[in-house]
Amino acid sequence: MTNAFTRKQMGDACEMLVAAELTLAGIPAIKAPDNWPHYDVIAQSPDREEPWRVSVKSRTFKKGAAFVSYSEEDRFDWLAVVVLPGEAQMARRIYLIPRATADLSARKNSVSARNASERYWRIDEIAKAFGEFENNYSLNPTFEVSPTWREALERRRRNVR
Repeated sequence: MTNAFTRKQMGDACEMLVAAELTLAGIPAIKAPDNWPHYDVIAQSPDREEPWRVSVKSRTFKKGAAFVSYSEEDRFDWLAVVVLPGEAQMARRIYLIPRATADLSARKNSVSARNASERYWRIDEIAKAFGEFENNYSLNPTFEVSPTWREALERRRRNVR
């Protein structure tokens, strides 16, 4: 099935969707200008002096080798992952994940790899890894990564080293 929109249109729509959901939850937000470095949405929480910087990543759900990624050098406070319906997932899902949590649980390649600064997950792992951050439009950073995912990460890290 072919989409009726381009990847750019999909990305822009997801950025506007995240900004709208944050605004409706009481955190006014706007989409940053196209090609703005490091983040896509600026959100101003009423109880913070500095605005939050939100990086938005969107993908259509697919099992297997389909990834959500960001660069370690990117400067943002929150990672918004918008997973659009596809294959076995029928509904749109949005996860708003604190940067520190994303950094803690992301996969990364060897330091000698050409893409060593890339941090990533398979798209079909997002719900299990970050289920507690789904629809986190209040930008509540007090959640923790699920214990099941944390155990799997620790096992994988022990086997890699």
